Amino acid sequence: MRKMRYKPKILVVGSFVKDLIISSHRFPDQGETVLGYGFQTASGGKGANQAIQAARLGASVTMVGKVGDDAFGKDLVESCVQNGIDCSRVMVDRLQPSSVGNVQLQVDENGKTQNRIIVVPGANMTITTEEISFLQEEIGRYDMVLLQLEIPMQVNEAVVRYAHEQGVPVMLNSAPADTVSQEMLAKLDYISPNEYEAAELTGITIRRNGKDVHIEDVKDVIECLLKQGVKNVLITLGTAGAAFGNEREFYLIPTLDDIAAVDPTGAGDSFVGAFSTFVSMGIDYKTAVRMSNYVGSLTVSAMGAQPSLPTLEQVQALIRERGEMELLLPEEDGSRCG
Repeated sequence: MRKMRYKPKILVVGSFVKDLIISSHRFPDQGETVLGYGFQTASGGKGANQAIQAARLGASVTMVGKVGDDAFGKDLVESCVQNGIDCSRVMVDRLQPSSVGNVQLQVDENGKTQNRIIVVPGANMTITTEEISFLQEEIGRYDMVLLQLEIPMQVNEAVVRYAHEQGVPVMLNSAPADTVSQEMLAKLDYISPNEYEAAELTGITIRRNGKDVHIEDVKDVIECLLKQGVKNVLITLGTAGAAFGNEREFYLIPTLDDIAAVDPTGAGDSFVGAFSTFVSMGIDYKTAVRMSNYVGSLTVSAMGAQPSLPTLEQVQALIRERGEMELLLPEEDGSRCG
């Protein structure tokens, strides 16, 4: 293992979304109205979720993004600030509102939870390459850059180019599903789609047999992305866990199957934020995936994307409870400076 870096510097360039969460016992059919039993709001957005997860695990995080000049925008930024994130580079759009997400949760009689989400991008999609050009000079100070696809593609492409020029690794969470250019893929150190986004990127469907996935399909997706220049591929597979692969390694790590899912919103974000943080700390890939499974499992066990994101202490406590002591982080050397 490389020397542990207990507080890696992570830059997140991405989205803010105010989630409007409705719970019902079933989704309505076309043209149908059903009665729900719960409503709440929560701060979210893939970028902000991943930033907060990284911060709660100990990273020093800077967030770059844009919100509207409205109450939701103030809430979204404040949620990050309360988690110790540097939001000095977050911009405010005076014309477009903050992004909102309509989150519908279906909880059936067996307690199984599914979600459907519609996001209105708002200010997220008004960021320009000129507004983030300062990163060309500043990006070299970070240990990892996290990106998603809820902001303009040309902004992501510019950030990837800046990072690549200065040797800073980039994790692209390729969500929501979209086409990514060959030039951009070839500059990525990490990409993390779910199985549906993986199909969009490669044209390969990962088949399922109940809860299990066809491993050969997973390997084919990873091989396809590696051939396009991506160095490492991390695929989140829901109830089947997660797969990681590069030119030397392949792992399919099952999820913790006895954690009751209350709200799956944000689970993928927490997993990506956790994996990126653990790898930036110097943890090996297989261990990072296993630890990130704990993070994702804790996230789905509570309501709301950001309120459910666990701290490092909560993750370590669950690891101890499960007896996987080899996953516990070693105590930080008190004599270490910085």
